[in-house]
Amino acid sequence: MPFTSLPRALAGALEQRGYSAPTPVQAAVLEEQARGRDLLVSAQTGSGKTIAFGLAMAEDLLGGADKLGQPGAPLALVIAPTRELALQVSQELTWLFAEAGARITTCVGGMNPSVERRALYQGAHIVVGTPGRLRDHLERGALDLAALRFAVLDEADEMLDMGFREDLEEILDATPEGRRSLLFSATMPKPIAALAKRYQRDALRISTVSEERGHGDISYQALAVSPSEIEHAVVNLLRFHEAETAILFCATRDNVRHLHATLVERGFAAVALSGEHSQNERNQALQALRDGRARVCVATDVAARGIDIPSLSLVVHVEVPRDAEVLQHRSGRTGRAGRKGTAVLIVPYQRRRRVEMMLRSAQVQAQWVPVPSAEAIRAQDNERMLTALLQPVEAGEGDLDLVQRLLAERSPEQIALSLVQAHRAKLPEPEDMAEQDEPRGPVKREGFDDVAWFRMDIGRRQNADPRWLLPLLCRRGHITRNEIGAIRIGQNETYFQVPNAVARKFADAVKRTSNPDAEDESGIRIEQSAEAPREMARENRRDRSNSDGPRERRGPPPQPHRKGPRPDGPRGEGKPRGAYHANHPKKGPRAPR
Repeated sequence: MPFTSLPRALAGALEQRGYSAPTPVQAAVLEEQARGRDLLVSAQTGSGKTIAFGLAMAEDLLGGADKLGQPGAPLALVIAPTRELALQVSQELTWLFAEAGARITTCVGGMNPSVERRALYQGAHIVVGTPGRLRDHLERGALDLAALRFAVLDEADEMLDMGFREDLEEILDATPEGRRSLLFSATMPKPIAALAKRYQRDALRISTVSEERGHGDISYQALAVSPSEIEHAVVNLLRFHEAETAILFCATRDNVRHLHATLVERGFAAVALSGEHSQNERNQALQALRDGRARVCVATDVAARGIDIPSLSLVVHVEVPRDAEVLQHRSGRTGRAGRKGTAVLIVPYQRRRRVEMMLRSAQVQAQWVPVPSAEAIRAQDNERMLTALLQPVEAGEGDLDLVQRLLAERSPEQIALSLVQAHRAKLPEPEDMAEQDEPRGPVKREGFDDVAWFRMDIGRRQNADPRWLLPLLCRRGHITRNEIGAIRIGQNETYFQVPNAVARKFADAVKRTSNPDAEDESGIRIEQSAEAPREMARENRRDRSNSDGPRERRGPPPQPHRKGPRPDGPRGEGKPRGAYHANHPKKGPRAPR
């Protein structure tokens, strides 16, 4: 369906850009029932939303004229979650409204606010910005919303996820009552519905998201690996796909830094994006991706929001997304504007069931595949090389003379062999993946076949946590952390393993360092347990099932302890922990992204 009933200025701009027909979301906002109404739109990332809300605003902004009048207080305000997305929206609207004479001002963090204030004082038809910077200009009196006709929220779900609710509410509360609001969101969770109910009137609900939320232009794959093989899997995925541009998602800036350094060392042209990079560094990284100097981007979720790189065809979830919405937003960096893309999840063996549940909730059909082997990668290399070398070529000046000289000094086979070797020398070597099945149970630690169980009279209710229990046990028992096995934390008690070879020495030491009346760690009672906690739980269940009355507790009663590092110790997490091994310490709090 071609574009119809558009103002002449916008129709000309679309024609110059090669737009012949609207995307589904663009067609929906142009329908008769959408005219003059607030819109609540669900559309996938990369579906042409920016052009869609530009078209939705055009008729009211122009009022039947070919050009806009003199700029003054803004007529339209577009709010986006990130600097990158705001800048992209501004660029799109600039060419769309160029023939209409629109002046568009962008207000984002990382830019000079004084320059932005001067631009606002000079007048603008459309203002595009991020919530925090727009709120700042509003509070300083630089942003006048009295004449506003449109308030647009782009990727509203992202903005709420990033904690911008208060900023959005202050901005929207300052807009005139008669303005139209256009709310665009890839997903429609309850907070978005509540925001729409508060700030929209009789909104038309538009959804162009298919029933299969996975996005029709993205093919999903998942591969299960040992945690120690994750980086090798990343290398082989990049080598197998040889995507023009790929993005790798990590959970923290530390992991981004580490993986980026690893890939650069391996010979990949890679850049990094995380919260520790300045706006100038981010701009340079994105430009390197766009002009082909870099082909791989390692990024955190927040840093990658708003990125739109047309050549991006591969998304790798190096660390599993926390939920289905994050999966969708990450994967939506590819498969945009009708292009095909691939999203791959690298899944540690022990998290496969969780990922399968997440995929079902996201209605994503992912194919579970093995990590590409070195042999498969080399076969792909050969096919790509043959395709490239067998393309028709035109000889440049002096090329034929060089060819004749080569043929005179070397045989065609030698020349071809040199060409193949030169081509392969440019490519990073693939990794040989360890051939192993998924583990069926916990891995036994050497020296822990014969163990004794000990009990402490503190548990989760007293903020027991391995991060401070381990040093305490080492100090009290005069042993090393490698001599402490599994730790199981209950509500009011904690059990842990010590090898029988050192159990007597440990028991004697904790007695010597015990002081029941003390208010510090020496007052925590530690004693040997006759049974393992799992055996005790099984016996207790059997006792309960055979008894008509309340069961009698085995062993000493739990005593909520007043001693030890309570106020400052790490808080408990509400669920019983599984076995925790001392030589695999629990990670601390996540670094800010």
